[in-house]
Amino acid sequence: MTTIVEATSLKKTYMLGKIPVEALRGVNLKIESDDFLAILGPSGSGKSTLLNLIGALDKPTGGKLSIEGIDLSSLNDNQLADIRRRIGFVFQFFNLIPRFTARANVELAMSIADVSRAERRKQAEELLETVGLKGRMGHKPAELSGGEQQRVAIARALANNPRFLLMDEPTGNIDSKTANEIMHLVKRLNEEKGVTIIMVTHDQQLARETKRTVQMFDGVIAKEIVN
Repeated sequence: MTTIVEATSLKKTYMLGKIPVEALRGVNLKIESDDFLAILGPSGSGKSTLLNLIGALDKPTGGKLSIEGIDLSSLNDNQLADIRRRIGFVFQFFNLIPRFTARANVELAMSIADVSRAERRKQAEELLETVGLKGRMGHKPAELSGGEQQRVAIARALANNPRFLLMDEPTGNIDSKTANEIMHLVKRLNEEKGVTIIMVTHDQQLARETKRTVQMFDGVIAKEIVN
């Protein structure tokens, strides 16, 4: 096992006007390769703040956060951008480009890397087939169901062979039946493909489908459960 993410006494304070708000108050967490971790908690517990820090989308105000042994506080903006390119992001609202087909949305994720057009198309088609969309590659987001759009988003997140996936309420905008299908897909990616997954959710039932759950409350990890 390789340590992918390690947080030590991690803190994040926001200023609400002149009032400091402690979103994280000393989080200690270690995530290994092949892990499937759920970060569970109510609104305001600090789970999304933690996810943003792990994704190098924000900077901590205290403590230490390392990605694959690299202390993020030692990096400049360009180096942080490089870290972000090695992470796959899946959001609640899909964030697909409406005028692009499913295949083009996935290909676009590879356009920032040095990947030829032919290779981008080949990889996009393979990824869409992996997530069960072999017959829907030429459809635009408006022609796809919510579950299908989320599958496209997952394929896009996998496009550049990320070290791990960050999923922010990935089933929050779809019905329960489709949510179960998405979770089945994500579990398969973890178990069969070895993709490390960190998922924020408020849904206890979904959290039980993962390998491990940390429950957050008032900016700290209150409990850890091995599922």
